[in-house]
Amino acid sequence: MIRVTREPLPGGGLVLTVPGGGRVTRPPLRFERATERRWVLLQDEQPLIQARSEGDGCCRELHLRRLPGHRSPLPPLTAAAMRTGGRNWSHQYARWLEEAGRGPLHGGRWRLSPRATFAPGIWSCDLVRDWPDATLEQLCGGGWHGILPLRPLAAPDAARVKAYRKHVSEGTLAPVLLWWVSFLDGWLLLDGHDRAAAALAEGTEPACVELVRVPDDTDWRATADQITRAHEERMARLAALPAGPHTARQRQALERGYADAISTLPYEAETTRCLPNLTE
Repeated sequence: MIRVTREPLPGGGLVLTVPGGGRVTRPPLRFERATERRWVLLQDEQPLIQARSEGDGCCRELHLRRLPGHRSPLPPLTAAAMRTGGRNWSHQYARWLEEAGRGPLHGGRWRLSPRATFAPGIWSCDLVRDWPDATLEQLCGGGWHGILPLRPLAAPDAARVKAYRKHVSEGTLAPVLLWWVSFLDGWLLLDGHDRAAAALAEGTEPACVELVRVPDDTDWRATADQITRAHEERMARLAALPAGPHTARQRQALERGYADAISTLPYEAETTRCLPNLTE
């Protein structure tokens, strides 16, 4: 079992601090890089994705082959568990991730929080339905920004999907679990493939809990210090100007911008770790 500390966030999310942030560890679910253009996703020693990139600059393609064997880091969800009112799924998923030991958690800080909105097309044209092979276009300035399942999505009339579709209509369907991967510029679907299929079959996007690696305390505090110094310099220059309605509005805008920047800093996405492949 992974021992973590928890920091609650507004809106029902939390930040997990996993011990060992300064050490290179190999979690059960991890990316390993074989060469500059090839990497693999492993769960324990089972390969789940083999990837190869082609092209350079703004015209890159990532060719993927997904393999069977993915085991969800969360236990199976019962209908009774989903119908239990008042459950905080982010906190529940955090407990299961700590207990199961099959997920991507390694030393450092992780944000686990509800994700309610996505850009248009994320759950339609940018959801990878092809199996096992797929090609992702990663363009400069736009990236890919889609969702990659780790097993095929079942048909809308599959038995388990039909059962989950009833939960969609009742409003009791548990959220799926997504892992944000920075170098994919997209998410892996870690848990809830059938729940996602059920929500989509009912014409809606599935509710989501998003797992994101975030900066360690020392990293974001250094950035916060830089932002604070720059803010103080701008405020000092503004204070030297003649007072008036225009400078008052500028002062309010600077204060709002500073508060917004500082409040989001500890929870912005950090780079996803890709370790050297020891078998190469």
